[in-house]
Order: sequence, then C-alpha cells, then structure tokens
Amino acid sequence: MPANPVVVVTGSTRGIGRGLAESFLDRRCPTMITGRSASTVDEVAGQLSDRFSADLVGGCPVDVTDIDQLRALWSATVDRFGQVDIWINNAGASARRMPLWEQSAADIATVVDTNLTGSLLASKVALEGMVAQGHGALWNMEGFGSNNEAQPGMAAYGASKRAVKYLNKALQKDIAGTGVLANTLSPGIVATDLLVDDYDHSSEEWAKAKKIFNILGDDVETVTPWLAEKVLATDKTGQRVAWLTKRKAAGRFMTSSFNKRELFDVERANS
Repeated sequence: MPANPVVVVTGSTRGIGRGLAESFLDRRCPTMITGRSASTVDEVAGQLSDRFSADLVGGCPVDVTDIDQLRALWSATVDRFGQVDIWINNAGASARRMPLWEQSAADIATVVDTNLTGSLLASKVALEGMVAQGHGALWNMEGFGSNNEAQPGMAAYGASKRAVKYLNKALQKDIAGTGVLANTLSPGIVATDLLVDDYDHSSEEWAKAKKIFNILGDDVETVTPWLAEKVLATDKTGQRVAWLTKRKAAGRFMTSSFNKRELFDVERANS
C-alpha cells in the first residue's frame, strides 16, 4: 500500500462517510467524495478542498445501485489520482421503524437496493479494477443485523446488513491469490441522521432507544479517525475493524450510572 493511498468513500457527503473522508484527508490521502446529488458533492468537495488541499480532493456523483455510474466513479478516480488503493462501501439507507407489512414497498426496495445491491455492484466494480491493477483493499460496512441482532421494525435493514456479512465472507473465496484485500468496518452506534431519523421522536420507543444510544454511542468525530487509522494499518485480508467491541460495551454499561452522556439529541444528530 502506498504511503498516501488513494481512497474512495461512497456516501461521503455527510455522516460517517464524510467523517471518514475528512480523516483520510487529514492523513494526506487523496480522497474521492461521492453522493447521489451532484450539487451536494460539489459543495462538500469544495469545502474540503478549502480545508485541506484541492490536490487531495475529488468529487463524483454516483448512485450505488447503477453499475454504469459506479464504473464512471472508478474511472474518474483513476483519471484524477492515477489509481484506487482503498474503496469503502459506506453508502446506506434506512426506513422508519415499523412492522414489515406496514412499510411501503418503495421504502423496502430502497433499503435493500442501497445496502445490499449497492454493496454487491460497488464491490464488483472495485474488485474488477483492483484485480486488474494487482492491488487494493475493499471495505464493506457492517450495521445493525450483521451479527444476528434483531429488533421490531428492522426486518429490511437488518436483513440487508446480515447479507453484507455473507458477502464479505464469500469475497474472501473469490479474491484468494489476487493480492487484493476484502475487509469489514464496524463503526458501532454513531450519532447520525441515518440512526435517529427512522424513529418517531415523540414515541416511548425513541425515549428507550436514546438511553441505550447515549451509553453505547459516539460522535462521528470520535469514531472515524480511529477507523481511518485502522484501515490504513491493515495489510491482511479477512479483517474486521470494530469500534464498539463487547468489552467496550460492557464497560460503558458498568459506568453509565455516573458517566452521563447526551450524544444523541435530535438537534445535534441532524446538524
């Protein structure tokens, strides 16, 4: 891996994706900013160019469910920076928490298409290019459901993320002997709109969930620099980089009575 690898982060105009992009840029890694809205990509890329360096920042709008747009993203990155060393499939979607039969077909399709089909297609494009160039590291993002968790109202999202875990396991077989890495990022509970917007914030369910989130959760600014450092330090395939380990979670619960935290206020999470 080069000292300053070229990084693609899908869904990097906000939330965890933007935090990862900023963390890589802070480490002088050329980074491609992506999102579905061309105007938003241009805006964020401009902000990051001013903050870091225009030489390090690229931008490309992409819908991860569209194979042609994903291939255009690969080509745009190679044109801009010469190669792609790290590709992180971060783009994701969620839906309002409710029983599956009450969710709209459109919402279900959006969640599955983005989280699963998007990860499959983006992995296909990234691995095509990396195998051809002889190196590279693909990272897929875990989420609720990846490790057999189950809660009411989370059928579509949880199923899509459980499938992504299988995807990474299967990719280990596909890439054996190619010199390309396929690994997993697990950010844990991070204060973003993707996490809180699918709740009714006037409901008892949100009040209960928020208590747990305030124990186990963290800010984007806390989690993403750590994740970026681990990604840059990983030189083996089949690795899982997890912020919220079982030991850390147990420690948080043990100290929660005297370590009060208010990380997940709606206003803060949506800012």
